Amino acid sequence: MPPTDPKHSLLSKDDEGSRFLFGDFGEINSSAPPRPDLPPFQTTHEHRRFAEFADAVRTHRYIGLCWGPPGVGKTLSARHYSGVDDWEQWESLFTDTLGPVPERVLEARTAFFTPTVMATPKQIDQSLPRACQRISFAVDFAEHGIVDPYVHTESRSSGRTELLIIDEADRLKATGFEQVRDYFDHHHMGVILIGMPGIEKRLARYPQLYSRIGFAHEYRQLSADELTAVLARRLPAEGDATDGGVAHATAIATIVRITAGNFRLVDRLLTQIERVQTVNNLNELTPEVVEAARQALLIGH
Repeated sequence: MPPTDPKHSLLSKDDEGSRFLFGDFGEINSSAPPRPDLPPFQTTHEHRRFAEFADAVRTHRYIGLCWGPPGVGKTLSARHYSGVDDWEQWESLFTDTLGPVPERVLEARTAFFTPTVMATPKQIDQSLPRACQRISFAVDFAEHGIVDPYVHTESRSSGRTELLIIDEADRLKATGFEQVRDYFDHHHMGVILIGMPGIEKRLARYPQLYSRIGFAHEYRQLSADELTAVLARRLPAEGDATDGGVAHATAIATIVRITAGNFRLVDRLLTQIERVQTVNNLNELTPEVVEAARQALLIGH
């Protein structure tokens, strides 16, 4: 396939790029592009609680600890707060195609970092300043149109980054936690560690890091009432239902009971519901459809 944009192509004339098929190349981007069929982010009570917690950590420049069971929306909230999706859509290898820095990135001034499963001390040492410095440079770029740390010295050493969020903090070993503490000590920014329940007890083994935790936040599952309201927006009832919407309301209640406020399980169940409706050429949402969809999932409770 010939290059569609010769200005930015890596291929020369008559080069088909077949070496990329069989060469030892890694992935170009650090993360996959977002799924186009994902519903828009919904601001829930738990997300508002997380945002207040993050604002407090960022303002007072402490270490904050957030934990909660899997699938409740911790990562989604953190990514939305820091504007990660906007950043990933904005960043480009080619500076002449850059538009304005996303507004959310400028508002949050928050770096987002996820250690790999086998993150080495060297990778952590390099990744933390890299994630924070680029946010600081982005603020310079938005204000001055250029990035020159020798002229705009405030952005040196991530000086304009106000918060660092570390997701999947459970992956860090003792050395990794010590590296985070050392990075926190040498910078004037807040740090949030996000992990699974139990991380708060694990960190108690590291008294130097533990003593710097100024805020703790437990991310809880959605309440039944709020999940019902969220589902009502995503699955609106048909206006001309012959039973007055009783079956639809019962189906919503069934979804709430099955998922117990777990966002990830809600998405999986809704995908199966859509499949069942498509296969059976159904438009209505009924408890029978929900039950058929549930049988295709491994729920665990």
